[in-house]
Amino acid sequence: MKSSWRSMTLAALPLLALASTAPVAAQDALGEGMTIYMQMGGNPGDGATLPRTNGARAAAKALGVGNLLEQYSGWQPETMLNQFREALAADPDCIVIMGHPGAGAFADLVADAEKRGVVVTSGNAPLTELLEKYQAQGFGYAGVELYAGGWLTGKQMVEAGKLKKGDQALEYGLLSQAERGQSDRGLKEALEDAGLKVDYIEISPEVNNDASLAVPILTSYIESHPDVKAIGTQHGNVTSFVPKALEAAGKKPGDVTVGGIDLVPATIDGLKDGWISVVLDQQLWLQGFLPVTQCVISKKYGFTGLSVNTGSGVVTPKTINALVPLIDAGIR
Repeated sequence: MKSSWRSMTLAALPLLALASTAPVAAQDALGEGMTIYMQMGGNPGDGATLPRTNGARAAAKALGVGNLLEQYSGWQPETMLNQFREALAADPDCIVIMGHPGAGAFADLVADAEKRGVVVTSGNAPLTELLEKYQAQGFGYAGVELYAGGWLTGKQMVEAGKLKKGDQALEYGLLSQAERGQSDRGLKEALEDAGLKVDYIEISPEVNNDASLAVPILTSYIESHPDVKAIGTQHGNVTSFVPKALEAAGKKPGDVTVGGIDLVPATIDGLKDGWISVVLDQQLWLQGFLPVTQCVISKKYGFTGLSVNTGSGVVTPKTINALVPLIDAGIR
């Protein structure tokens, strides 16, 4: 008797059931066996660095990267260059760099790494020339579109403080640092385009490394410019010390509109207490998570570099409370 399609299918069901319970071969984690050196920026655990570190560690854990080597520079460009040399000497799979030294300073180093088959990608401050040259080899960027982020901060300061033409303002930044300075340039020009009179002070290497040293500098400026209506910066750790300078100069919360960047603990307090009006949120955790992910997918599968803007919004005294649990967890 001929077997029907139905009888054959029913007869096969027990075999299919057995097959479905057979163990599936374990797959290696995408990042298994990889070594990644990653520049984190400031100092271990500081508020402008910790979320980035946590994001990188989370990506390494999720992707099975067993050897993530963290490098901390105190934001010093020359230290970042030396760290790249140290990393390259170890012949890793990938190196994550920060753009503060500038594309010119990194050019020969990155070219050498690319010749050796080492994937290089970047975060926090862009290296546009290198991105354009090596994007096909996995060079990406995870960070703020700097000029736009600074401009947004300045624009929101004008609105928050009801600032008007002729008001005195200070921009305290890093205009001398190649592309890194575009963030401060955007903030400064947003204030100027609103008609404010804007003074500028360059952040010294010493303040860049230890932001507490900004307090006497800012205090002196405020005391000598008692009519100042706004102070802006795009340096995360400096932002956190502006309230101390205002208080030392005899100002009260709200007397001066303050715009800054990064949600470090003292900045959170400054937002809550009314000392700080606007903070650009870089979403630093993503600046750790995404470059590690870039390293793994480019090394394993040859994916090209991804450019992701991690900071397109601001935090104000009205919105800070909802973010506090995530900030306390070292994520935001």
